[in-house]
Amino acid sequence: MEMMTAVLFGGPSPEHDISILTGLQAARALAQGPGSVVGIYWSKTGEFFRVPPTLEAPAFAQGVPTGAEPLMLMSGSKAGFGSLSSGLRPKLELLPIEVVVNCCHGGPGEDGAIQAAMDLAGLRYTGPSAATAALGMDKLSFAALASATGLPALPRATAEGEIGFDGPYIVKPRYGGSSIGIEVVRDLATLRERVRSSVHLRDGAVVEPFREDLYDLQIAVRSYPRLTLSAIERPKRSEKTASILSYSDKYQPGTGMASAPRELPALIKPELADQIRDIATRTATLIQARGVARIDFLANDAGELFLNEVNTIPGSLSHYLFIEPKETLAEQLAKDVAEARERPTYLPVTQGADGSVLQSAATIAQKLA
Repeated sequence: MEMMTAVLFGGPSPEHDISILTGLQAARALAQGPGSVVGIYWSKTGEFFRVPPTLEAPAFAQGVPTGAEPLMLMSGSKAGFGSLSSGLRPKLELLPIEVVVNCCHGGPGEDGAIQAAMDLAGLRYTGPSAATAALGMDKLSFAALASATGLPALPRATAEGEIGFDGPYIVKPRYGGSSIGIEVVRDLATLRERVRSSVHLRDGAVVEPFREDLYDLQIAVRSYPRLTLSAIERPKRSEKTASILSYSDKYQPGTGMASAPRELPALIKPELADQIRDIATRTATLIQARGVARIDFLANDAGELFLNEVNTIPGSLSHYLFIEPKETLAEQLAKDVAEARERPTYLPVTQGADGSVLQSAATIAQKLA
């Protein structure tokens, strides 16, 4: 049976629509090359569906496309994505998937949940491992790790606890994957009200000082076949949202992040560029980055530089940032797929669990006494 590459996109996340755009781009690029490609759409309600890799975005505007085939994700002796055949005695039919290309942004597609599920199902996939995804999504833990290892970062605290710095503040979802839910607030009372009222902050929020002098700089890293850095970009903020880089700034309607306004390469001093490359390399090594990740910084004209966050499954897979040498998206994806084949994220180890402890154990009643 011919093995196939699956492209997973969508998911129960605020970035569901952007994930569809990224997934359709990846599926189309792979479908133009050799091998069989299948699309796996993850609905907002958490269900999986097999879809053609050649669909256009409007097919998903109302949810599950017409003709989509329901799938299940299973672990155990029969593991992977599969479906039940029709008839009086339906049989489980597994898709012969070699690698899953993960194009899910935010939510359980980028926080380690789907990665852990695919690990248990024995599926090889592109992008971050479950541990790296969870760390990248948790803004508080990532900032604490950066500070503990000497990487420059602004102070960051939980919005629900004591805050050791004065406003104005930026408040962000602790586990958010993009700019959704991020606001600038001037005082503590407004901050507390936002935390109570915002659906995006209900699972936790982080706060850091708002600095009007800081602007955004971003660089992507690729882990395979060796650690490679992209060009440095300076995203452009709209006048309406000049205080922060907003969701609409990042994702142009209908086209995605690749066409958002930017300065590429960023016109910055060589010493600042060198510092960004050094910190990006250290960060990628620290979090064991896999596939393509984007590392975001804040800087000012006085030469200050702060590591902001890491996006482990970036919009458009940051393909547009790798400008020298320029590769097609299909070429970039081929490297990601090769990495998934050669460097699996999960190889279970049961050595030591030989039953000897169980054989010599006292009764459960004795242990409870």
